[in-house]
Amino acid sequence: MSKLDLSKKYKEFFTAKKAPVLIDVPPTSYIMIDGRGEPGGEEYVAKVGALYNMAYKVKFQAKEMEKDFVVCKLQGLWWFDDYNKPTPPREEWNWTMMLRQPEYVTEEMVAKALEMAYSKKPVEELKEVKLVEYHEGLSAQIMHYGPYSEEEPTIERLHNFVAEQGFNLRGKHHEVYLKDPFRSAPEKLLTIIRHPVE
Repeated sequence: MSKLDLSKKYKEFFTAKKAPVLIDVPPTSYIMIDGRGEPGGEEYVAKVGALYNMAYKVKFQAKEMEKDFVVCKLQGLWWFDDYNKPTPPREEWNWTMMLRQPEYVTEEMVAKALEMAYSKKPVEELKEVKLVEYHEGLSAQIMHYGPYSEEEPTIERLHNFVAEQGFNLRGKHHEVYLKDPFRSAPEKLLTIIRHPVE
């Protein structure tokens, strides 16, 4: 049985360069979970754990259908309640963590994944995972090399590029995590920074 790797099939959405570019991102299916607070904090860890638990239960069902796939790279949307104020403390950050899904994954499969996961370990966060079609459309993106805490200059370069191209930012700041922070040194991390534009 061949194993679908979405990051290879849709390579253009999982690669970026130091120089910002414009890309068009079509409607894409993700399983998602929403949260608020410190990246890496207690709520974040619990919810990302629930997200991966559900992803592997969906993958199990796919294998039964002889449609195996690689669980995709973690991605995150980030935003604040009020952009007119300075950047708030990290405990006030809003986020959606998400994992891209193959086109054949259905709400029924996600519902069954919940049954399977919850019956094994009744973690309430599992109930918050949902299947969503997310459409970013025209976006600007750039690669950030190094720690997440040092993203600001990269983000500024991306925003300046957007303005130079005559566009405005819209929607939510998007990050694609290409390396596992638990297995990679901070200076070795690779993160695609993406933002929808209009």
